[in-house]
Amino acid sequence: MPAQPLPVLPDYDGPCVVGLVPALLGPPDDAPAWIPEAAHDARQVVLLVLDGLGWDQLQDRPGVAPTLAGMSGQPITTVVPSTTATALTSITTGLPPGEHGLVGYRVAVHGEVLNVLRWSTVAGDAIQTLPPPKIQTVQPFLGQRPPVVTRAEYRHSGFTGAHLDGVRFWGYRTVATMVTEIERLLQESEPFIYAYYDGLDKVAHEYGLGSYYDAELNFVDRVVEYLLSRLPRGALLLVTADHGQVDVGQSVVPLANDVLANCSMQSGEGRFRWLHARPGRAREVFDAAVAHHGDVAWVV
Repeated sequence: MPAQPLPVLPDYDGPCVVGLVPALLGPPDDAPAWIPEAAHDARQVVLLVLDGLGWDQLQDRPGVAPTLAGMSGQPITTVVPSTTATALTSITTGLPPGEHGLVGYRVAVHGEVLNVLRWSTVAGDAIQTLPPPKIQTVQPFLGQRPPVVTRAEYRHSGFTGAHLDGVRFWGYRTVATMVTEIERLLQESEPFIYAYYDGLDKVAHEYGLGSYYDAELNFVDRVVEYLLSRLPRGALLLVTADHGQVDVGQSVVPLANDVLANCSMQSGEGRFRWLHARPGRAREVFDAAVAHHGDVAWVV
């Protein structure tokens, strides 16, 4: 039987998404060497987060995204778990998940399972019962209030309240209006602009990493090319992802009955599942998970 590959662990003290905002908004002398050198001297920085664009995906498609592939930079790690709710919060707060507390797509809170992106439980919307700023209490962007350009429909979402509380929110309806908002803010001499686009992630989740994904990536590449052409002198466009993607196709593994029988609930998601043991049954959960799933999963 071939040996299992080792997991890629986050480098929280080195090149990692948690270090981006502290490097860009903190003291210039504290910026780590892995941040592109041009960012150290830039008068203005646009941090564009492309949800779901992993380094390996980009390296496999240089012809699809020549602008992105031709930019200077290096791979950095994301957080664990490598899911949007957790990673975006780590980017904006500059903290690993264990410190900001949103440790998964679904999180156990007061005996309930909170869907972080929808900010709902089985009872429905949870903004009143689980106020976002009380669940995630760390101020984003080191307590500063930069302009944030993201989808207009996210303005009043619970997750926005949890990871973007207090920012100056600029919503866009189309990609063209996203670009226009960024241009306007640059012209107004904003020193730091945070922008977020989730199209790649949505396409990958629905269609996998095939022709639809390539078409979306090529479209995003043209958007980046346009943004680069519109930067004023002294401005820098810094592009990152929150996480990458792995296309598993139909390889979905249901949890064994022996595992479920010893669990009171589950949180997280398919790529990183939290199993909450019934009282006194932690060892049973662990042993059953290793026995049934140890050949396809890392069980800890």
